[in-house]
Amino acid sequence: MVLGILKESNDERRVSMLPESAAALVKMGVTVLVEKDAGMTAFATDAEYTTAGAKVDSKSNVISQSEVLVKVNPPTTEEMGQFTEGKVFLAVLNPYFNGGLVKELAAKNITSFSLDVIPRTTRAQAMDILSSMATVAGYKAVLTAANSLPKFFPMFMTAAGTITPAKVLILGAGVAGLQAIATSRKLGAVVEVFDVRAAVKEEVTGIGGKFIEVEGATDDKAAGGYAVEQSEEFKQRQAQAIHDHAVKSDVVICTAQIPGKNAPLLLKKTTVEAMKPGSVIIDIAASTGGNCEVTKNNETIVHNGVTVIGNSFLAVDMPSDASKMFGKNVINFLKLIITKEGDLNLNWDDDIVKGTAVTHNKEIVHERVKSVITN
Repeated sequence: MVLGILKESNDERRVSMLPESAAALVKMGVTVLVEKDAGMTAFATDAEYTTAGAKVDSKSNVISQSEVLVKVNPPTTEEMGQFTEGKVFLAVLNPYFNGGLVKELAAKNITSFSLDVIPRTTRAQAMDILSSMATVAGYKAVLTAANSLPKFFPMFMTAAGTITPAKVLILGAGVAGLQAIATSRKLGAVVEVFDVRAAVKEEVTGIGGKFIEVEGATDDKAAGGYAVEQSEEFKQRQAQAIHDHAVKSDVVICTAQIPGKNAPLLLKKTTVEAMKPGSVIIDIAASTGGNCEVTKNNETIVHNGVTVIGNSFLAVDMPSDASKMFGKNVINFLKLIITKEGDLNLNWDDDIVKGTAVTHNKEIVHERVKSVITN
């Protein structure tokens, strides 16, 4: 089998596989082609890929000669134009919001796997790129907030008096939220956490956060650990609780998301306007609408003295380790579709392979994606 690693475009600094991942594939009997300068922004040189056993070539040659192509992000228009029937493509396709791309992949008879819809099962944890990238984002969100806040995170006892610790409110206690809690506590902040899932309370308190409870939340165990839509009555109680805690906070980090839907609105404009001047909001749910009403995706604004940073791509700012984690996840997935002889074997009896596939044989094969983009 021949696998191609494509270079990312625009401001993306990650690469789908570092040389160490390429070397692992070579040991599995796979021929690895790498687009020239693919790893440069992640501090991986072409020479390192060559040393790992890969061959560096042009984009057109990598695409034409590879059976399987791997990227972090969806293919560009140029790449789609060069894809031929029967190729296998792996990336973060964000298929619920990229219906046009999904339909085009199906029409071109490309077998596509979207790494962001890998089933949330114990067996699939080693392939879960969402968790890996959320870990990076949660860590980076806190550092970004600390850098933007006009005061210290920890408490200081100084000759000039006592500096009180910063108060951080974290909305959502998924992987990103938990990492944000841990990082905030390491920096000495006082941390409060809101999540509709009561099951995460023990995890939150275990790493030093204070869990804010709002009665009446719907907690769907079938949702695979994600939050689910809540009743209007609960949303009203939730809004008041979040408002009361946010106006006392120096930093609010927004991480709550619902797969296939816009992010829940948790921080209203009136709440932002009641917060202390100089406060900071980091909204990593910005790409799906944001948890904060005034968030602007990929922008930093100041609203009534409060700095609001809308950035769902904080992992891009840590390209080395983010790429390392991404590549390991990809390798673990590829092991499901590569034989011991290094040949491609799309095992549709495997629940992870089947659950990650979006298009195959000119059809959209992921039922939930199909229902979202055709309705």
